[in-house]
Amino acid sequence: MHKNHYIERFQKGWSVFIKNPMGKTGIVILTVFMLMAIASFFVPLLGPTYDPMSGADPLIKISVGPSLQHWLGTDFIGRDIFCQLLEGAKVAFIVGLSCAFISIVLGTAIGMVSGYAGGITDTLLMRIADMFMVMPTLVILLILASLWQLSIWVIILIIAIMRWPSVSRIIRSQTLSLKQRPFIEASKVAGASSGRIIFRHIMPNVLPLAFLYMTFRVTSAILVEAALSFLGFGDPGQVSWGMMLQWVWSSGHMFQAPYWLLPPGICISLLTLSFYMLGRAMDEVLDPRLRKEEGGE
Repeated sequence: MHKNHYIERFQKGWSVFIKNPMGKTGIVILTVFMLMAIASFFVPLLGPTYDPMSGADPLIKISVGPSLQHWLGTDFIGRDIFCQLLEGAKVAFIVGLSCAFISIVLGTAIGMVSGYAGGITDTLLMRIADMFMVMPTLVILLILASLWQLSIWVIILIIAIMRWPSVSRIIRSQTLSLKQRPFIEASKVAGASSGRIIFRHIMPNVLPLAFLYMTFRVTSAILVEAALSFLGFGDPGQVSWGMMLQWVWSSGHMFQAPYWLLPPGICISLLTLSFYMLGRAMDEVLDPRLRKEEGGE
């Protein structure tokens, strides 16, 4: 019965989500980029000249415009821009989803423990969260990258660690409200342990909110990585949309090669927009008052 309740709750939420125009648009855009990311795995089958990082057309040594062979043209050493764009989609998903997942898991776990435990534990965890919240993620990444060459996975880990505090505060507030509910009190009377109450009763009720904030964390992670790469401090061994923008800038083609400049910039904007739309649609699922406003009730 308990399981059926959550299934019905999910089905009801999904029906509200899919009716939202922003939700449907976000899914369509996201699907296109997912197909691009999947297509990047098949690029090596086209031949060595299509390798996004080291491949270069032996007949082309400069940046040239779109053609039948190179759909979006080539960069300043003859590498195919379209293949780089596909590789950038894969990296964007890896960065965005990995950072969001790690930060949401950390933030949710710390928020639930802090809200439920209270007292010194709550105070200590929230003061640590406050310390992380005032630290600018991009500035810290720039400092570290100037001292050491950071791989893409180290960048992902740093972004994730810097982005959990705001999530933990939201989850803590929700937990403080939930632990006063009668069903939590009944579980305590029945002898349930704190761990069981947190994971069995509190976590299922805060997960929808955590997933909502995950969509926004994906967006911020993609933008931070793109900014870091554009400034020349990203992983030099990994093609990303931000790195493509850095190459077009550093090679002096910023205003001479729109076929090279515009695609990565447009992709960054559209992918972050799709996750924002998903977040707005999920917000309507979680807040019935928004549905009433949309329906004019």
